[in-house]
Amino acid sequence: MSTAETDPVVGSSPVAAATPAQQPNSLQGLAQRRAEQHQHHHKQNDINSLSSSEHSQFSSDRGSTPPLTDPKISLPGSDSKDKFSAIDDSPQATSSSKPRSKMSSEYDPFAGLSFKVGVAENKNSTYRSKMEDVHTYIANFAERVDWGYFAIFDGHAGKESARWCGNNLHSLLEQEIDLELQEQKDMSETNTHTGQPSDSDTKDHLYKTFIKADEIIEKNAIQGGCTAAVAVLRWESEGSENGHKRMLYTSNVGDSRIVLSRKGKAYRLSYDHKASDKNEIDRVESSGGLILKNRVNGVLAVTRSLGDSYMKDLVLGKPFTTSTQITKDDEFMILACDGVWDVISDAKACKIAADCFKNGLDAQEASRKLCQSAIDASTTDNVTVMVVQFDQGVFD
Repeated sequence: MSTAETDPVVGSSPVAAATPAQQPNSLQGLAQRRAEQHQHHHKQNDINSLSSSEHSQFSSDRGSTPPLTDPKISLPGSDSKDKFSAIDDSPQATSSSKPRSKMSSEYDPFAGLSFKVGVAENKNSTYRSKMEDVHTYIANFAERVDWGYFAIFDGHAGKESARWCGNNLHSLLEQEIDLELQEQKDMSETNTHTGQPSDSDTKDHLYKTFIKADEIIEKNAIQGGCTAAVAVLRWESEGSENGHKRMLYTSNVGDSRIVLSRKGKAYRLSYDHKASDKNEIDRVESSGGLILKNRVNGVLAVTRSLGDSYMKDLVLGKPFTTSTQITKDDEFMILACDGVWDVISDAKACKIAADCFKNGLDAQEASRKLCQSAIDASTTDNVTVMVVQFDQGVFD
């Protein structure tokens, strides 16, 4: 059914099953419907994750927070319910890790859920001798019904850091979520809580998770580094008895990218941390580094990453984070490494995927089409593409 790929630095115990957990009262009806439908299709006792690909990118700092609007593509206006912000605090790091397991191609972990996932990858053997990308996705993430976790890690100078993140970062994030809910539970006798972390809490969880992962990688002398693009899709209470909303949280370091398609238009939910970016150049130089030929100290093409411990004073692991309310207007999102974005624009990628859906193809076929399009456009890097299609009918 599934086999575990174990990182040499971490233990080999299998990942806990992604089963439904107790939901808050405001979401109980929805949770029960999702759970019944999910259990009707499958008994899911494995977390469903995958891995693959290669490239080179790096980390982040707080001295110069990048602007929230990418100049290459517009973001929702101020009247939108979307919220975009960067978190940059300095939390302590702790260690926790579990390996992820590979999913059988015959098994659909998303049956009965409100999203579908497709993943495609290509080593691009014309230009690359090995694959250093890793991808992970999890249905019913953190044992909560109809939550999803999606991540792409693009390794450089080896695959060790990317593999470690693919095996462990979701576990660190789940710990942060569970800790927050336990603290809310402990306070419930004197305060009113929904049982759900707030908007800012969830972004903070992602931020802390990236910092912890970066410190654990350094502590364990894991070689190389990787970019990271992570998204969490979840339900939250709106405070009313039966009200709930769909939220998407993202976090990234480096130039792997997350793009949302809304009413046929592309919205970038990540920030490209490159050595050609003015904000990142200023930060690196103010920290005593140099940018030579669009590389940090002439070595790294990205300015933020997880790992790369030998350059951690310049190449940081502090991420850019966003929160976005998902509505009926949102069709799908694309997570991909820079092997895609180097040769395909955000808008074109969304059009390729949208055309696939219009022609009756699924998320898997859309991801394959995007992957092949990058190869056909002569990308020189490994390619990994993840397409997450939203069930818009859930809002009916």
